[in-house]
Formats: sequence, C-alpha cells, structure tokens
Amino acid sequence: MSKIKVVQTRSIIDRPKNQKKIIEALGLGRPNWEIVHNDTPQIRGMIKKVTHLVRVEEVKE
Repeated sequence: MSKIKVVQTRSIIDRPKNQKKIIEALGLGRPNWEIVHNDTPQIRGMIKKVTHLVRVEEVKE
C-alpha cells in the first residue's frame, strides 16, 4: 500500500470546529508537524476538507 506524508502548513486558529477536528484526527496540531499515513480514500477525504491547511507528498518506499 502506498504512503503519503501530510505536513501542516498553517495554523488552525480561527478555523471552524470541524476543520480543527480533522487536523487532530490526522495526527497534526501545529504548523510544520508531519505524519505518514496509508493512502486510503478516508485519509484523502479528510485531506480534501483541509487542503488549504496542509501539504501532501508521496513517500517512496
């Protein structure tokens, strides 16, 4: 299964509650935090909701 690295680029201050919960569910919380996830439709859906707050990179195995 392919992996993706999600990096938070912007703060969640003054963002709607649902966006804050999505960032927390992804395992992020502060700008420049990064985490590696499996590339699943569920993760891609969460990323799509907060695309303005994160950066996504493919991880080569």
